[in-house]
Formats: sequence, structure tokens, C-alpha cells
Amino acid sequence: MNAIKNRTTRAMFAAALGASLFAAQSPAVAQAPWPEKPITMVVPYSAGGPTDVVARMLAIPMGKSLGQTVIVENTVGAGGTIAPGRVAKAAPNGYTILIHHMGMATAPALYKKLNYDPLKDFEYVGQVMDVPMTLLSRKDFPANNFQELLAYVKTHKDKVTLANAGVGAVSQLCGMLLAHQIGVQLTTVPYKGAGPALNDVMGGQVDLLCDQTTQTAPVIKDGNRVKVFGVTTPKRLSSMPNIPTLDEQGLKGFDVKVWHGIYAPKGTPPAVMEKLNSALRAALQDDMVKQRFAELSTEAVPMDKVTPEALRKHLAAETEKWGKVIRAAGVQAD
Repeated sequence: MNAIKNRTTRAMFAAALGASLFAAQSPAVAQAPWPEKPITMVVPYSAGGPTDVVARMLAIPMGKSLGQTVIVENTVGAGGTIAPGRVAKAAPNGYTILIHHMGMATAPALYKKLNYDPLKDFEYVGQVMDVPMTLLSRKDFPANNFQELLAYVKTHKDKVTLANAGVGAVSQLCGMLLAHQIGVQLTTVPYKGAGPALNDVMGGQVDLLCDQTTQTAPVIKDGNRVKVFGVTTPKRLSSMPNIPTLDEQGLKGFDVKVWHGIYAPKGTPPAVMEKLNSALRAALQDDMVKQRFAELSTEAVPMDKVTPEALRKHLAAETEKWGKVIRAAGVQAD
């Protein structure tokens, strides 16, 4: 009888010990290694556009670092506001992330209603790059330099057309700031994307366009398809040093760079955010990415900006800056 009692006691003790060990280990068991499946990087604009180009350059090296494929998915519409709304409402598990340009900062002033708050509904992975912009025209435009352009625009302002990639696009914002600084209201022609806008400039259907070098650099370097009047950064570009800045040509203080950032839904676990940030940092230091950036006359931001806090602060500052410009221009979409 005692032997049976002892065996029963030992069995009960072993069961209790096993249960306690399982309870102690269950959080670790529940937290499976991340990522276990492909990650979707949502782009707010059409395939082939500037932001899409950046996303696809980063996807492969980021996927390599994470050990999973990063799938680029274009979710277009409503001036680039559908994609952020989708990501803001996605499960906060790191499998759905957003890459977006300065449109994250301009949307609150441009739109009466947004179904997301850029400053409250996201976690921040880090900044990516600053992309310069160029002001160009159709090849047969009458002006041959920026001063001639200013004179022509002021004389023929009702007839000069300025293309953009749609409401909220950076080409619209650049054009808006340009018109504001030269004091002339130009006739804007919105397109469904940067590609169609640039195609019509090259085809002579529209006069002017201000857009990112990720879109315009190959055409400019071709040398025979458009006229270039200046770059929008304070300093000339090392890749195209013969093109003067708008600032040095009299448009003092004109400085428009298209910054990009990567975001995740609010509540994404810190450990996942750290892995995403690490993958982004590795991608920006990848030799092939650096080479591709150089070909497009851009470069990654310094590594001290590739942080969640740097992106959060930059977004807040840019929201305030562009809010003033947009409200002064009286531009708002439904």
C-alpha cells in the first residue's frame, strides 16, 4: 500500500512540476520567431512611380535581412490616402507596413476628412531618403533658362500649363510652392500618376512639371527630351552639377526635397519594430541600393535619421510647415 501511495505522490509531483514549467515557458512558446511569413510593403501610388521605385529597391535587401520576402503592393487612390488608412487599421504584427513620402505630412491640411491620423495611428520605422526635384518643360518651350521662364510665365500666365501627378502628389506641392513664390497662379493639369504627367511633358501636351529625380533623372540625362530649368535643393546635385539651383537663380529659400519614411500600425511590438529598423538600416547600406540611388541623383539619409524618433519629429515638423503653405494657397480636397 505504501509503495502505491509513494508512486501516486511521485506522479502527482511530476505532473505539478511539468505544469509549472509549462506555465513559466508559455510566453516564450506563444511568441513565435518573427517573421514567419512574407511582409507586405504598401505603396500609396501606382507601379513605376517614384515611391514605388524606392519601395522595390528596398524590398529585396530588407527581405534578405528579415529572412522573408517583402512584397510590394500598390494601393492607389484618393491622393495617396487610401494606403495609409489601410495600414493604420491592419493587425499590428509587422506583416503590413507602409512606405510613404512627404504626403504623410501634407494630407491633414489637404483633406477635410482622413480616416487616420499620421501622428497618432502609426509606429515609426525610420526615414529612408531625401529626393531632390527638378523643374523641367517640354523640349520646344519658348524659354531657355530660368529667367526667361519667369518672364514668359508672367506674360503668358493664363496659357502656361503645369502638370502634376494628382492631388497630394509632391509634384503638386512643388508647383504650388513655385507659383506662390513667383506670385503667379498657373493653370494646373492633374494626372493619375507621375509617369503619365512626365510622358505628356515629353510629348509636348503640357508645358511644365516639377518632379522627383527618381522619375526625371533618366530623362534629363538623355539630353534630348526635355528642358531643365533648375533643381529644388539649396546645393547643386553632384550627379548633375551643370544644372543650377532655383535658389541661386533668384528664387531665394526655395528648398523642396521629397523625404520618405516607413511606418507600421500603432501597437506593433517593440521587438518587431527593432527588426524592421535593423532591416531598413542594412538595406540603405547595401552596395546595390547605393548605386541605384546614385543613378537616380539621390542618396539615403544619414544613419542617425534612420530611427523611429527622428521620423516622428520630422513628420511633426513637416506637417506644421506644409500646413501653412497649403492653407495660404487655399487648396483643399474633399
